[in-house]
Amino acid sequence: MALPNGSSVLINGERLLHRIAELAEIGKIEGTKGCSRLAFSDADREGRDLVVTWMRDLGLTVTIDAVGNVIASTHEDGAAGAVMAGSHIDTVGTGGRYDGNLGVLAGLEVIEATISTDVELKRPLAVAFFSNEEGSRYPPDMMGSLAYAGGMSVEAVLEVEGADGTVVGEELERIGYRGAAPCPGVAPHAFVELHIEQGPVLDNEDIQIGVVEGVQGISWTELTLIGQSNHAGTTPMSLRRDPMRVAAEVVVAARSIATEMGGTQVATVGSLHLHPNLVNVVPATATMTVDLRNTDENSLQLAEEQLHIRVETLAKDEGITVEARSLARFEPVEFDARIVDQIEQLAQQTGLSTKRMPSGAGHDAQMMARICPTGMIFVPSLNGVSHNPAEHTDEADLIAGAQLLSDTMLALTEVDW
Repeated sequence: MALPNGSSVLINGERLLHRIAELAEIGKIEGTKGCSRLAFSDADREGRDLVVTWMRDLGLTVTIDAVGNVIASTHEDGAAGAVMAGSHIDTVGTGGRYDGNLGVLAGLEVIEATISTDVELKRPLAVAFFSNEEGSRYPPDMMGSLAYAGGMSVEAVLEVEGADGTVVGEELERIGYRGAAPCPGVAPHAFVELHIEQGPVLDNEDIQIGVVEGVQGISWTELTLIGQSNHAGTTPMSLRRDPMRVAAEVVVAARSIATEMGGTQVATVGSLHLHPNLVNVVPATATMTVDLRNTDENSLQLAEEQLHIRVETLAKDEGITVEARSLARFEPVEFDARIVDQIEQLAQQTGLSTKRMPSGAGHDAQMMARICPTGMIFVPSLNGVSHNPAEHTDEADLIAGAQLLSDTMLALTEVDW
C-alpha cells in the first residue's frame, strides 16, 4: 500500500513463516505439525516468553494486565490511540499451528516491517495476544479479551476453576503472567484480527480472502440429567429412570432443531459423561453440553427455547430431573462496516479474490468490537480442518493475509472516526 509520503510497507513472508514454525515447536505434538498449549500451562508460559522476547527485541512497549493479556505497542502509551492487531497463542489440547498464532505473529510482522521502512504514521501500531481464547481448560472462551473489554471482572476471571481443578489466578501467578496493567484496558483506535477460516467455504470455493462481516452468537449449556442407577439385567425397561436414554434423544433433538430452523443455525453436543459409566449398570447421571450458534439473536433465542422444551419433555417422560447451567452466552456481533469495506477494497485492489461471510467460530475480535471499530480477515483452511494437528493453510495464503493485514492497519492509521 502506498502511504502519503510515497513509501510502501511490504511484510517479510519468510520471517513470518519462520516465527510460526518456531512457536509451533513449543508444545509440539510428536509426529504431527500440531501443538498443545492449554491456557496458563507450562507450554503456554514458554510460548508467551518467546513472543514477548520478539516484542521486546523490537523495542516495543510491552504491558501485561491482571488476567495475562499482553499488549506491545510502538508508542509508550500502549494501545491508546493505536491501530491494533491481535489474537491468541493458546491452543486446544490437540491443536494446529495457525489458529490464533497467525493473527499475533502477522501483527508483529506488520510492526517490524513498518519499523524497518522508517515511515512516519499518524497513529501508533500495536499487537496483542489475549489469554485463554480457546476456553479448553477454563470457561468461558475469549476470556482474556472479554475481560479487556469490560465484559468480565478481573475478580471473576481469577476465581474460575478449570476442568483439572486448577484456578486461573493461581496458575497465572505460577507462570509469572499476572501483570500490573489495568484491566479493562484502554480502547485502541481500531482492531483487526487475521485468522484462518477454520471452515471449508474459502477452500471449497477457491477464494483467497474472507471478508468477515460478523460473528455468530454462541450459547453453551451444560445439562446434568439425574436418574437412578440400577442393575442392567434385573431392571425392566418400563421401570427404568435412565438419563442416558434422555441424553441420546437430546443429541437427536439438538440436530433436529438446527436442521428444521435452517439458515445459519447449528447445534453440537460435544461432551457427554456418564456415572458410574459401567457396562452392566444403568447410569445414575449423564452430564452433557449443547452448543447452539446463529448469526441472528432472535433465532438463537428460539433455538434455546426449543431445546429447553424438548429437554423438559424428555426428562418428564423418563422420570428424571434436569439441572441446566449456562457455560457461555454471547450475542451475535456485526463488525464495523467501514473496516469491512476497507478490507474488501484493499484486497480487490491487489488482485485477491474475496467473499463476504460470517464467522462460525468465536474470536477475540468480537469482544474488541464492544470498545472500538473492529474487523476480521480470513484466509483458507485446507478442507476446513482446524482444532486438529492436520490444520493447514498454504504459505502463499498466510503471506497474502498478512500483507492485507498490513495494508489495512496502515490505512486505518490515516482514518479519523
